[in-house]
Amino acid sequence: MQTIEALIAALSNFVWGPPILALLVGTGLYLTIVLRGVQFRALPHAFRLIWHKEHAGDGDISHFAALMTALAATVGIGNIVGVATAISLGGPGAVFWMWMTGLVGMATKYAEAVLAVKYREKGPHGMRGGPMYYLAKGANLPRLGWLFAVFTALATFGIGNMTQANAVATIFKSTFNVETWITGLVLMLMTGLVILGGIKSIGKATSILVPFMILGYTIGGLVVLALNLDKIPHALGLIFQQAFSTAAAGGGFAGSTIAAAMRFGIARGVFSNESGMGSAPIAAAAARTHDPVKQALVSMTQTFIDTLVVCSMTALVILTGSAWLEKVPAGQLTSVSFGATLGQPGVMLVAVATALFAGSTLIGWNYYGEKAIEYLLGPKSIKPYRVVFVCVVLLGSMMKLDFVWNFSDLMNGMMIIPNTIGLLLLSRVVKEETARYFKWNS
Repeated sequence: MQTIEALIAALSNFVWGPPILALLVGTGLYLTIVLRGVQFRALPHAFRLIWHKEHAGDGDISHFAALMTALAATVGIGNIVGVATAISLGGPGAVFWMWMTGLVGMATKYAEAVLAVKYREKGPHGMRGGPMYYLAKGANLPRLGWLFAVFTALATFGIGNMTQANAVATIFKSTFNVETWITGLVLMLMTGLVILGGIKSIGKATSILVPFMILGYTIGGLVVLALNLDKIPHALGLIFQQAFSTAAAGGGFAGSTIAAAMRFGIARGVFSNESGMGSAPIAAAAARTHDPVKQALVSMTQTFIDTLVVCSMTALVILTGSAWLEKVPAGQLTSVSFGATLGQPGVMLVAVATALFAGSTLIGWNYYGEKAIEYLLGPKSIKPYRVVFVCVVLLGSMMKLDFVWNFSDLMNGMMIIPNTIGLLLLSRVVKEETARYFKWNS
C-alpha cells in the first residue's frame, strides 16, 4: 500500500508541475481576452438570469437547479479542508493564487457551459453533455472525449467521493468522537437515497440544501471576522506579500515560496471551483434553455460564489487566527480557527458545514460520474455504477487523507488536459455565440 501511495503522490506532483499550471491559467487568461472580460462586464446580468425560468427549450431542470447541482459538487470540503491545506503547504500567498484561478476561471467556466449546452444531446435518462461531447462532436476528437470520460469516472471516486467522506469522518471523530465507519455508513445511506431518483431528484435536493448551507457558513464566518476586525488588514497583507515571496515566512507551514504558493493555491482553487476540469458543464447541459449563453452566464457565477466568497471566508478566518502557525493538521485547521473565536459552537458549525458541504458534493459528483460511465459503457451501466459509488463512500471515510488528496489531484489534472485542449480549439465557437447573444440582448 505504501508503494502505491508513493507512486500516486509522485504522479500527482508531476501532473501538477509548471506545464499544467501554465495551461490552466493561460487558457483562462486567453478566454478572458477573447471574450472581452465577459466574467466582469456581464456578472450582474448573470446573477439576474439565475432566477429566470424558461419553459421553452430542451433540458431537464431549471437554470437555478443546474447551478445548485454544480454548486453542490464544488462547494464541498475543498472550501474548508482544501483552503486549509493550501495555506498549510503553500503559505498565505496560496490564497492570492486561488483568487487568480477563480477570476480567470470564471471565463473558463463560461466557455465550458456554452459548449456543453451547444453540443449536448438527448439520452434515455435525460440530456447529456460535457467535454466528452464537445470534444467528439465539436472538435472532432472522439478519442480525447473518451479519455476525458475515463478520467472523470475515476476522478468521481476521488474529488467527489473519498475526499468528502474522509473529511466528514475525520472532523466528526475529532468533534463528536463518532467512529469513522459509523459516519461513513450514514453518508452512504443518505447518498443512496437521493441519487436513485436521477437528475430531477438531485436538482430538487440541491436547490433546498445548497443555499441554506452556503448562507449558514458565510454568516458564521462573518461573525468571526467581525470579532477579529482589527486583524483583517494584517491577514490581507500576508496574502499579497507571500504570494510573491521567494523565502519562507516561518511558522508551521511547509514554506511560502512563489512556487509553493502557486502550486497549492492553483491546485486547491481548481479542486474547489473546478474551472477548467470540465465537470460542472455536465450539470449545465441538463439545464432547460434554448440559448447556450444564458446557462453559461449562470454557470460562471458558480466560480464567483465558490472561490471569491466561500473560500475567501475560510481563508480570512484562518489567517486572522494563529492556529495556522501552530502545526495544526490541515483537516482540523478550519475547525480550530473557528473555535478559537466562537468556542465550541464554532467547532460544531464547521463540523455541520463539512457534513452538509460533503454530502452535497457526493450527490453532485455522482451525477458527473453517471454521465461519464454512460458515455463509456451505455445507459445500462448507470445502476451498477451507483452501487459502486455508494459503497466507496464507506471506504473513503476510513482511508488516509494524504492518499485521497493525492489521488484526487492526479485525476483532476488528467481531466484538465483534454478539456483545455477542447476549449482552446473551440474558443472561436464560444466567441461567436457570445457576440450573437450580446448583440441581440444589448
